[in-house]
Amino acid sequence: MATANDRAILQTIFNPSTPFGDIPGLDEEEEDVQEEEETFAPELLEQVRDLELQGVSAAESGDVSTALERFNEAIRLLPGRASGYNNRAQALRLKGDVAGALRDLDTAIRLARGCGRAACQSFVQRGLIRRLQARDEDARRDFQRAARLGSAFARQQLVLLNPYSALCNQMLCEMLGRLRNPNSAGSD
Repeated sequence: MATANDRAILQTIFNPSTPFGDIPGLDEEEEDVQEEEETFAPELLEQVRDLELQGVSAAESGDVSTALERFNEAIRLLPGRASGYNNRAQALRLKGDVAGALRDLDTAIRLARGCGRAACQSFVQRGLIRRLQARDEDARRDFQRAARLGSAFARQQLVLLNPYSALCNQMLCEMLGRLRNPNSAGSD
């Protein structure tokens, strides 16, 4: 089984927009693993985890079709496990199937009952998609839920979505720019 450091590296590679070290629910992972082991047959769970790791590796190498095959197989074997849907959503998004990715993220959140690592990751990913779709209020709700589950990245996104914060950041950047280049301050 992969170590916490291995998972952190895979998370960073597979989701490059997630800051390193912000592995949603990593502290809760032991609790998630215990719950999964109580819910699913251990042999089947191990097989599904291996398929998901193969899928992540395939996606990292640019082979999205193989990644989708592995995630589909993992979901076929354990359709009640949220992680498979979250992972497949990422591959679908890479393929350009945003609607399919959103369906899988909704399913992952529902299966995880809005709790734990898979739900946190799903809220973040769904929030990012909604932000790209200019659905800022929906994105804000997803980031709020992910932030409550421990995602520092979601908290950063909430700051960026706050219009007062954005205005303060803009004013601060302008002021710092003037301090760095005092000669250009009068040309505005």
